[in-house]
Amino acid sequence: MKFLKKFGWLLLACMLLGIWLIDRYVFIQTPNIHYPNFGISIPAGYSTHGIDVSKYQKKINWESVVNMRDKGQRISFAIAKATEGTHRMDKYFERNWDEMKSHDLLRGAYLYFHPNRNGKEQAKHFVRHVKLEPGDLPPVIDIEERNGASATQIKQALDDCIEELRLAYGKKPIIYTNPDFYNSYLGDDFNAYPLWIAHYEQCKAPCIQRKWIMWQHNCKGRVDGIDAEVDFNVVNGSLFALSDLCL
Repeated sequence: MKFLKKFGWLLLACMLLGIWLIDRYVFIQTPNIHYPNFGISIPAGYSTHGIDVSKYQKKINWESVVNMRDKGQRISFAIAKATEGTHRMDKYFERNWDEMKSHDLLRGAYLYFHPNRNGKEQAKHFVRHVKLEPGDLPPVIDIEERNGASATQIKQALDDCIEELRLAYGKKPIIYTNPDFYNSYLGDDFNAYPLWIAHYEQCKAPCIQRKWIMWQHNCKGRVDGIDAEVDFNVVNGSLFALSDLCL
């Protein structure tokens, strides 16, 4: 009895440490969970899943998308390509935009950004075609290629685009890119903006040294109603974390 009184706290600490080590071992050994219907493995520990689409997914049956389940998981949000550069428009955007709303998906729209072109004009092209409503995500700027622009030119064009979008919608846009591009060309200058990071090689978290809101972890997912492979994303937190960004 004296032994237990004297060393009981030590035994309890050892037990708690053992439980923690077992938990970490299980997490390390099984960082991904395979979802047979989605056709991919998804990082463990995330509860909110979404997709992003463009003309490459063609005509989508959104009813099938929202009704699909795999191990109890579903698609909770979707982001569609709207524009590219200063003139291009995704041929399926208007249909996707309307269908996402009618099926009660949290929705967003992105512009594919060309750093070697006028940033304000690219933003204006997006604003002319995308009517964001309360409950929609703020605009997303997809920037992942230099197109021959220098780091200084990239930052200036992106700044110009951001300012125009903020004036139009009253919200900070979300930046989409990959870790290499962010670290090489954006860095600390854009740390104040919500980040959607694309990184397919990491199994537990994307390799980026700043806070992120969404992670595009796979580009080969399958979803009912889509006759093509599709990008899969998780939210860093619950759906409420994403909703907090909305207009």
